[in-house]
Amino acid sequence: MSLRSSIHEYLGEARVAYTVLPHSPSYTAQEGAAAMHVPGRDWAKVVICVADGKPIQAVLSAPMQVDLDRLRALAGAKTIRLALESEVRDLFPECELGAMPPLGPLYGQRVFVDGALAVEPIIVFNAGTHTSAIRMRYEDFSAATEPTVGWFADRPSDRAVDWGVVDGRLFVNWRALFRMTSRE
Repeated sequence: MSLRSSIHEYLGEARVAYTVLPHSPSYTAQEGAAAMHVPGRDWAKVVICVADGKPIQAVLSAPMQVDLDRLRALAGAKTIRLALESEVRDLFPECELGAMPPLGPLYGQRVFVDGALAVEPIIVFNAGTHTSAIRMRYEDFSAATEPTVGWFADRPSDRAVDWGVVDGRLFVNWRALFRMTSRE
């Protein structure tokens, strides 16, 4: 699939340079980075959150995860949560689910970029499909989206299950295991 026309128009109006690149189908940020042969730290993934009832975009490197408490503080919000799949579908009707670009102003959304991604000279991100990406200088991305930059990303635990010892006995953190396997 090609670049969505509204994305093309938005970047054209912002007068920033970018390249659209096709790639093999990918459905996660890490897969996208691998398909494009770029380090995960350069792949800008978008996590849609709802802060005080309004959708916002959290943009961070592929291998990272959002710390909602830190993002809430950065956004100056009282409440924050991850958007529901149905909300994401409604917010990005021209994009394939999960392939939305981090171009918040195009969709009436504030953009928050994690500080670790903001120092990368070049970033790559989904172009509205699971088979095309946009490559551009971070400086141009920043000019086009005017993001708020702060530190809200964490590296996920390397372990599938948290283990610990209490009173000399080994235990598993079942709550963490449940969160990883839950379909909620």
